[in-house]
Amino acid sequence: MNKNNFILNRLFTRNIFEKLLKHQTEKVYNSIISQYCSDDIEEKNIELLKNIYRYMSKNYRNEYFYQNTLFNKLLLGKHSLNTTVALTQVPVGKAKADFIMINGKAVVYEIKTELDSFDRLKNQIENYYKGFNSVCVVTCEKNLKKLLELLEDTKIGVYVLTDKKNTLSLKKEIEENNDFLDYEVIFKYLRKKEFENILIKYFKELPKVPPVFYYTKCLEWIKKIEITVFYDLAIKELKKRNDINKELFNEIPYELKSLVYFYNPSVKEYYELNNFLKNEYRG
Repeated sequence: MNKNNFILNRLFTRNIFEKLLKHQTEKVYNSIISQYCSDDIEEKNIELLKNIYRYMSKNYRNEYFYQNTLFNKLLLGKHSLNTTVALTQVPVGKAKADFIMINGKAVVYEIKTELDSFDRLKNQIENYYKGFNSVCVVTCEKNLKKLLELLEDTKIGVYVLTDKKNTLSLKKEIEENNDFLDYEVIFKYLRKKEFENILIKYFKELPKVPPVFYYTKCLEWIKKIEITVFYDLAIKELKKRNDINKELFNEIPYELKSLVYFYNPSVKEYYELNNFLKNEYRG
């Protein structure tokens, strides 16, 4: 059977994940199994998923593969769940950040796979720098030379995902750049409770105005804080977001780490996932 690799983009997603937990089967998943694992149809689901991921590592390194590699190699490999938080799909100005890792500082990682172009990169970076002071682009070996030329005189870092070993190699250091931080962009990616925490910490109170004026007044107060001070306070709030169940999460297979982390399952869902993985594929 001919393989339609594009369908793999749908596999490691929240939507499919939810359906598999609830029903222990799903039509997109079944279609992928029939295309990529027809000889192993009696295997357990975990083995089938590992086989698909192995195929992707050699033939179709899509955005999920890059994101999961970043998560495993950087967050879990160089840091830990105790000290570091990752976020995904955070709106930053007119862009959405693929992957943000927050340790002592926050870094936005823009993923450009071998399936992507650099057409939107300039605009994306401009937006990221309005909300964060450290940006890095992650790409493949064949795009590395072009990317280094594009970013030669910038403070943007570059990682390459190597072809043979699927490891991350730092090719250009990440340097902080506070020149473009924007109050409104930072304010808008914060949740209400987060910017209220900043106001209480800095001003010891919240604005007392009618609800219709509350958002505007909060931003007005925020703008009285020096921009880098506000940014540091915002990053501290972001770092509180993902409170993962570390004990249960540690049992998650490598191939599913970032998917499960960003989904942040309940205890019940962890057990549903465990049942699904250990059961034989039922089609």
